Amino acid sequence: MSFRIDGLDHLVINVSDVEVSAAWYQRVLGVTRQDTPGTPVRTSVHFGRQKINLRPVAASKRDWFTAANATVGSDDLCFVTSSDPDLVVSHLRECGVPVELGPGTRLGARGPMTSVYCRDPDGNLIEIATYGKSEA
Repeated sequence: MSFRIDGLDHLVINVSDVEVSAAWYQRVLGVTRQDTPGTPVRTSVHFGRQKINLRPVAASKRDWFTAANATVGSDDLCFVTSSDPDLVVSHLRECGVPVELGPGTRLGARGPMTSVYCRDPDGNLIEIATYGKSEA
């Protein structure tokens, strides 16, 4: 192969309501919102060196070049935290977000991790994972 992938820069998720989704990700996951001027305005949420673009599913493909079958609620996203999984569960409960599953052991890109699952406002599966101390 003539090139190598070094990392993931950003993801785009299709949302039914940008305002609802941005507020949820800010409140529940502590991300930072950024609106980029233009027609249409583009909204993204940032954490660490990554970002997620929030694409309104109602946007035309002329306004936003996107996947062939843009669908709301079909994504599974895994976020990594150094916080204890029990703290994650407590925070989700304080935010009124039901825990779907966990904490439980899963295998992530860096090895074993402890995961807690919930859903965002569109039903996307959100995994919040904690690696052991040597992998944090």
